[in-house]
Amino acid sequence: MKGPEGPFAYWFNIPHLISLRKGDTVDVDRRNVLEMRHISKHFAGVKANDDIDIELKKGEVLALLGENGAGKTTLMNILFGIYKADNGEIVINGKSIHISSPHDALKHGVGMVQQHFTLVPSFTTAENIVLGLKELGFIPKTKNVESRIEELGNRYGLPVNPRAKVWTLSVGEKQRIEILKLLYTGAKILILDEPTAVLTPQEAESLFEAVRKMVADGASVIFISHKLDEVMEVSDRVTVLRSGKVVGTVNTAEVTKNDLARMMVGRDVILDIQKPEVEIGKKILEIENLKVKNDKGLLSVNNLNLEVKAGEVLGIAGVAGNGQRELAEAIYGLRKVEVGKILLHGKDITGTSVSHRIKEGIAYIPEDRKGTATCPNLPVSTNLFLKNTITRLADSTHFFIDRKKIVEKAAELINSYSIMTPSPKTPVKFLSGGNIQKVVLARELSTTPSLIIASHPTRGLDIGAMEFVYRTLLEQKRKGAAILLLAGELYEIFRLSDRVAVIYEGEIVGYAPPDPAYIEEIGLMMGGSKKAGELH
Repeated sequence: MKGPEGPFAYWFNIPHLISLRKGDTVDVDRRNVLEMRHISKHFAGVKANDDIDIELKKGEVLALLGENGAGKTTLMNILFGIYKADNGEIVINGKSIHISSPHDALKHGVGMVQQHFTLVPSFTTAENIVLGLKELGFIPKTKNVESRIEELGNRYGLPVNPRAKVWTLSVGEKQRIEILKLLYTGAKILILDEPTAVLTPQEAESLFEAVRKMVADGASVIFISHKLDEVMEVSDRVTVLRSGKVVGTVNTAEVTKNDLARMMVGRDVILDIQKPEVEIGKKILEIENLKVKNDKGLLSVNNLNLEVKAGEVLGIAGVAGNGQRELAEAIYGLRKVEVGKILLHGKDITGTSVSHRIKEGIAYIPEDRKGTATCPNLPVSTNLFLKNTITRLADSTHFFIDRKKIVEKAAELINSYSIMTPSPKTPVKFLSGGNIQKVVLARELSTTPSLIIASHPTRGLDIGAMEFVYRTLLEQKRKGAAILLLAGELYEIFRLSDRVAVIYEGEIVGYAPPDPAYIEEIGLMMGGSKKAGELH
């Protein structure tokens, strides 16, 4: 089989950790255990699934690959009984069946681990796993349940404490519970929806090993993803969706990442973006002993220190929920600082307003492009000039906004940033996610900022839109901007960053260069298992 290619191959190419690799000990039974035939599903006039056919064979990992919005999750929600298809048929082990609920799906041996976990925080691991399982009786025997959970955890390398309250566990441990719940029920068709999105590299490696062991034991796995590296590593075959339709199904061993990218997007995509050679300049941003609370009033950023220099991209690596959002909002002025200082160009801006920080050259690309970064019901042109730029276009004599000039300037930005919109007057909500992000980029970067806070700038975007975002940010680096990159994907941080800072429980616990040699140390720091100083 062809493994992952390019500078990030090491992340998912893990033979030293996975004893069961594709083709090593498992002979795939060519018999289909699942067929979904002519599946269609509409939402408010939008075709999420359009006459889709897929097949899953016994003892294989089938990757379901596609851009966000391609219809992957919708299709699997139909299989798991969350949605009802408008048309089509589901066949399991040669028998046509009707699935009207997740309970029905589980009865037919189909289980799904969704992106957003469905656990009860106040319950224990064991209580969550047996919740709703009528077969165990009204009062299950606790010792038997806990013993079985420990047995399954040990077999598949997914150890959990059966007696631990879920709220005390890490994100990775919660995912293990979701998987063990399916294995406990005896599910033989397992659906994993973007399972590595919230995992450290080490946790992702353990998950891949568990998947191979499940397949070795006769299970079949549908692995939903838009990440090419992990698809190349873990799957036997790949079915690619685009715009709700099946583009094709291929054997993983017979294709490259570029082949899959072309199938996903419909054109050639440059996957390896070259960082420009830029001389690192003076300090732009300095943060000293920063403490910030989250929405629950709990300390989320704790005694954090960092600095970013002109022409530098500092990537913040960490598992979601370790203070990244609160840090970004505090720098931009959207969240109160409890303790500490924020310095911009050596000046203390800790207590200043958002508008002051904008005038001083801070640009912010929020992670929520629809709820925070834009006003979805307003036109593209208005969204492009919601901030300080709009004051420059106002009629200084009559204090009226020159709407004609706004539309003219908007047209220029639409052209420069290749924003696909029917008109500058089209409401932003009618644009695709990638084009909404281009609106945000155009607004934030057209003023030539000195500091850019980019929070998950490619979340939910297809490969083509990601490529555009990467190039745009690196062009700002070339112009001398300091960029603070907060991203959930390590491959993105490694592609763009000059240095990597690891955040854990609101504190920078160590630094590393974006180099394959340091992936293990970064993963350990992300999980709180190791604290280190600057690595060289």
